[in-house]
Amino acid sequence: MPELPEVETMRRGIAHLAGLRIDAAAFPRRTRRPISVSPAPRTLAAQLIGRSIVAVHRYGKRVGIELMADRHRPRQWLVMEPRMTGQLLVTEPPTTVHVRLELVLASRRVPRLIFWDRRGLGTVTLLDEAGLQSVCGPQRLGIDGLVVTAASLQRSLGESRRAVKPALLDQRAVAGIGNIYAAEILFAAGIDPRVPCRRLAETDWEKIASAARRILAKAVRLEGSTIGDATYKTADNRSGRFQRHHRVYGREGEPCLHCGEPVQRIVQTQRATFFCPRCQWRQRRGSRRL
Repeated sequence: MPELPEVETMRRGIAHLAGLRIDAAAFPRRTRRPISVSPAPRTLAAQLIGRSIVAVHRYGKRVGIELMADRHRPRQWLVMEPRMTGQLLVTEPPTTVHVRLELVLASRRVPRLIFWDRRGLGTVTLLDEAGLQSVCGPQRLGIDGLVVTAASLQRSLGESRRAVKPALLDQRAVAGIGNIYAAEILFAAGIDPRVPCRRLAETDWEKIASAARRILAKAVRLEGSTIGDATYKTADNRSGRFQRHHRVYGREGEPCLHCGEPVQRIVQTQRATFFCPRCQWRQRRGSRRL
């Protein structure tokens, strides 16, 4: 958390900054835990001042602010990865001690952009075109979850011995899917999260891909999921709404909304997995549900 829908919501929330100039950049020293910054904060800040924002992109779970080239500097991308608790805000932050980066913009309407991160696990990196390809290119990130296909999933995961739910978290296979949406996607597809990928048939991958596109698109429309301590907010400080549509995630012991069976919680690769044992039966390659 945040995952694709939340990061895409962040991107859309600051997309209107395109065309604005960065007048100042600061990495406040009052923060409790320094985040990963490359190059060093003072060097990076100097590289940002006076740059114009060309566009705002998303690469899986990262936001990339494209910066215009000038006489002394090539086109570059300021890439920010929110990880657990990072946010991009154009309003007042929840706290000042967790402001990691502040960009002062040449705009009365939107005077600043803030990268806020309570736990300090996020990253901020300035990349040239080669660096962007190295970090966010097709060798590092799979097809985006909003446009994933059965063929791309089968190609990446079809022969894997891994259980399908942890495998969907592999960003090299499909970019943007995390713990929440993997559980919701597999429930919608009727696939047991413990089934090894290599046992899934082509029709199963079609169900997973279709469910992924549908659920992620709906979650983007509803501006993501605000859960737990409600840390995640939109760029203008509103809560997401997709958590109201969760069918299994976070609902351990509650009745399945489809069949009434209690939702179960298990741990896979140190992550909680929620599923309905009746609606999501185990399967074998090329066979009907058992």
